[in-house]
Amino acid sequence: MTRAFVFPGQGSQAVGMGRALAESFAAARLVFEEVDDALGQRLSRVIFEGPEAELTLTANAQPALMAVSVAVVRTLDAEAGLRLGRLASHVAGHSLGEYAALCAAAAIGLGDTARLLRRRGEAMQKAVPVGEGAMAALLGLDLAVARIVAEEAAQGEVCDCANDNAPGQVVVSGHKAAVERALDIAKAKGAKRSILLPVSAPFHCALMRPAADAMAEALAATTIAPPLVPLVANVTAAPTSDPATIRDLLVRQVTGMVRWRESVSWLKANGVTTLVECGSGKVLSGLARRIEPDLAAVSLGAPADIDAFVKTA
Repeated sequence: MTRAFVFPGQGSQAVGMGRALAESFAAARLVFEEVDDALGQRLSRVIFEGPEAELTLTANAQPALMAVSVAVVRTLDAEAGLRLGRLASHVAGHSLGEYAALCAAAAIGLGDTARLLRRRGEAMQKAVPVGEGAMAALLGLDLAVARIVAEEAAQGEVCDCANDNAPGQVVVSGHKAAVERALDIAKAKGAKRSILLPVSAPFHCALMRPAADAMAEALAATTIAPPLVPLVANVTAAPTSDPATIRDLLVRQVTGMVRWRESVSWLKANGVTTLVECGSGKVLSGLARRIEPDLAAVSLGAPADIDAFVKTA
């Protein structure tokens, strides 16, 4: 069995996530305390108790999801001696999950990762005034057709493919009017369904350039070490362990497409037999079944999940 550890992105957050981990395991509790200290905020209270509207804020959701993911990995190490460097051949993360992957693989310190994600969330929110951007999921279209839809919908505005999540699930992002045009064009090109997503900003498109500039500045001041195992990066769907390359890819990721479908297929083609999703929810496990049906997937987000995994690892 060859495993890759994968880390979820925004949208997987839920009030109460990680609370049972913190109550059951000292290592998990320490992660939340360190994130609180790094941010100068009791983010753990928001994670465990809400309110949901506060947790959903991009600047909170991003470090919060990372904290839960890293708590899982550190609990495996502390409670069972199961270290990521021995358990996995690669790591990957969906959008902000890439930061969690790098933290879990010891490439970026936990406090630095929390501060980077707070900066990233704030910068992405500020990049486009509320109401001027949008994102939509085009269901039933492959990437090639979705790109044609985005190009036709742009009409001088921005409409980019933001996420290639799985076969038949591509997300477009950009100016609100352009994304709304994409809904009608996608229907005409055979989409089963196209829906606007409840997001606060148009992520992973050219409109995020100000946020990319902010992250370039923040990452330039951050120490990045080679990860314990290679990172399969969002924007290339290929592995790297080089700190300078990782820094560049994290900047490009802000405006670039998340090539998740290709990333999972790359892992499968290079010997990975099991994806271990660390953190809140089971979104990535569900996508994996659609991308590579022969690839096993397990989700670790609660004490019982960890106990069961330890018995098989």
